[in-house]
Amino acid sequence: MTPFDRITQQPDVMGGKACIRGMRVTVGMIMGQIGAGRSIEEILADYPYLEREDVLQAARYAAWLAEEREVLIANA
Repeated sequence: MTPFDRITQQPDVMGGKACIRGMRVTVGMIMGQIGAGRSIEEILADYPYLEREDVLQAARYAAWLAEEREVLIANA
């Protein structure tokens, strides 16, 4: 597995959530935008200090986390 060299976790940044390169942009924020239908290009336009690889690595990290634990989803 490729290391997640762009994903950082620091207790004093965003409460220790997984962030992009120590910035106050969390993996969850990026994945939420993708889940809402925004494209990588739109995300990069909104966050000009991010790079395409930041967004791609956030997606890989989120996928890796999803594979690491079972989450039960209640059917309504």
